[in-house]
Amino acid sequence: MIILATDAATKGSPGPSAAGALITYDHQRLQLKKVLPEMDNHHAEFAAVIFGLQALHERHLTTEILELRTDSKLVHSSLEKGYAKHFQGEVDQILQLEQAFPLVLHVWEADHQHRGPHNLAQQALFNQLNTKK
Repeated sequence: MIILATDAATKGSPGPSAAGALITYDHQRLQLKKVLPEMDNHHAEFAAVIFGLQALHERHLTTEILELRTDSKLVHSSLEKGYAKHFQGEVDQILQLEQAFPLVLHVWEADHQHRGPHNLAQQALFNQLNTKK
């Protein structure tokens, strides 16, 4: 099983944003972070999931069951329903990326359980904000 945990960080609404992804597989952990364009937090949360799934595809890590973890209730419920009124494009893109996996489990995690990807997103945002000065 592969575990992908994603999170986003945003300063302002909209504002500078970043994504963090923690990938665990075969006793390995990959810590990834990415600066995102300016957006609100909801869009950033979906962008973080897309970033993480694309990273799995790039590494050819799509042959096992995927557990996708998020602390965003909006992302979790949207993926479970396959629908999001204002984020359908993002939901469709995620569901398309998920089709490569034999099975995907969507898991919502409380903030205190979601520190790894949270810290990665915060680091990327912090670096982005300090680079602009």
